[in-house]
Amino acid sequence: MDRVARLVSERAVVVFTASNCSMCDVVTSLLGSLGVNAAVHELDRDPRGREMERELARRLGAGAAGAVRGGVTPTVPAVFVGGDLVGGTNRVMALHLAGELVPMLRNAGALWL
Repeated sequence: MDRVARLVSERAVVVFTASNCSMCDVVTSLLGSLGVNAAVHELDRDPRGREMERELARRLGAGAAGAVRGGVTPTVPAVFVGGDLVGGTNRVMALHLAGELVPMLRNAGALWL
C-alpha cells in the first residue's frame, strides 16, 4: 500500500498541505471551524513529501484539483473524507456553499452532531 493510501485510511479526514500554502490554511481553518479534527500532512516538511506529491498529482488529474495555476494542477490542498478524495480548495468550498460538506463529514464519522 502506498504512503498516501495508508495515511488516508487512518483518519476520517486527511488534508495534504504545504507550509507556505495560503489556500491550505483556508481549507484547514474551515474544517476546524466545523469541528473536524483532520490529520494534516505538510508535504514540504515530510522526507517522503515529493513522492506523496507525485501520487496526489496522479490521483487529482487535470480537473479534480480545482483551478489550474500556470498550467500546473495544484496538488495541495488535497482533502480526503472517509478515505475518498474530495479534491482541493474549489471543490471543498463548493461543497460547503451547497450545504453538502457537513453531511459528507457526518457520514464519514468526522462530526458527531
